[in-house]
Amino acid sequence: MSPAEVAVGIFDAVQRRDLDALARLQHDDVDDDFVAVGVYRGKPAVRGFFEELFAAIPDFTLTPERILADGDHATVQWRITGTFSGGPFLGVHATGRPVDLRGIDVMHIVDGLLIDNTIYYDMLSFARQIGMLPSAGSRGDRAMTAAFNAQTGLRGKLTRSPRSRN
Repeated sequence: MSPAEVAVGIFDAVQRRDLDALARLQHDDVDDDFVAVGVYRGKPAVRGFFEELFAAIPDFTLTPERILADGDHATVQWRITGTFSGGPFLGVHATGRPVDLRGIDVMHIVDGLLIDNTIYYDMLSFARQIGMLPSAGSRGDRAMTAAFNAQTGLRGKLTRSPRSRN
């Protein structure tokens, strides 16, 4: 199978929540590097990630928007939608809020199997959408930024003070 065909198969399997079909397209030592949250090594770890994701977002929908492939690589631009209304995800309890995320997978495919995948998406946007962080530009966002800047300024003054050098 070509890298493009493998990428289509992977995204189809995830959209259908068919983790056995996904596993058939992965090398035993697959690495999925979700840049925002960490690396999942091996089929069981990747499967566990998706089981948790599907449980957290019961109406999970994955739409590949663009696939580019050549040689032994495929890049997929995608969109995920759903409602964070199920179980916890990455230790965060469900809030019942809608999620709409875009991202990109950069896949390395050897002999028709995914060996390495780097997944980029905006975790800040996810945190804002589920209510873990305030909305951009909101009063809460401005207050949080001001508090952070005040703390950073204070640390800078303490670091520069003559007492801290002794």
